[in-house]
Amino acid sequence: MIALIQRVQRAAVEVEGAVVGSIGVGLLAFVAVEPQDAEAQCLRMLERLLGYRIFPDADDRMNRSLSDVGGGLLLVSQFTLAADTRKGMRPSFTSAATPEAGDKWFSRLVELARDRHPVVATGQFGANMQVSLVNDGPVTFWLQVP
Repeated sequence: MIALIQRVQRAAVEVEGAVVGSIGVGLLAFVAVEPQDAEAQCLRMLERLLGYRIFPDADDRMNRSLSDVGGGLLLVSQFTLAADTRKGMRPSFTSAATPEAGDKWFSRLVELARDRHPVVATGQFGANMQVSLVNDGPVTFWLQVP
C-alpha cells in the first residue's frame, strides 16, 4: 500500500461539482492499493497515517502526529501512485491492484480509520475527482507499506 501524504490547512474533493469530502487542518492522503495488500497493510498504513510526526510542536519542530493535533484525515484513492514509470513514455498499471481489490482494501482502510479517528472524510472510489488543497509548509511525504 502506498500513500502520498500532505499536511494541509484545508482540502476538499468534488465529484461532478458536488463536494463529497472535506477537512480543515489535517492530512490529505492519496492512497494506492497494490496486488499483495491485505488487512496487515491496511492496519500498518493507518498506524503510520495517524502516528507520523509531521505537525509542529511549540518549538516549530515536526514532533506531533495527526492524532496529537486532532486534525482531519482526507483519504482519496489514487491507483496511479502504483504505476510503473521506469521505462517508456506511458505508465504501466500492472503493479496496481485490480479495481475490485483496490475498492475492497481502500474501503477497509477507511473503515479502520473511522473506528480510530474522529474526523475522516473521503473521495469517491473510481470517480473522476477534483481535489483542492492548501498544502501547509509545503509538507509532503511518500509512505509505502510492503
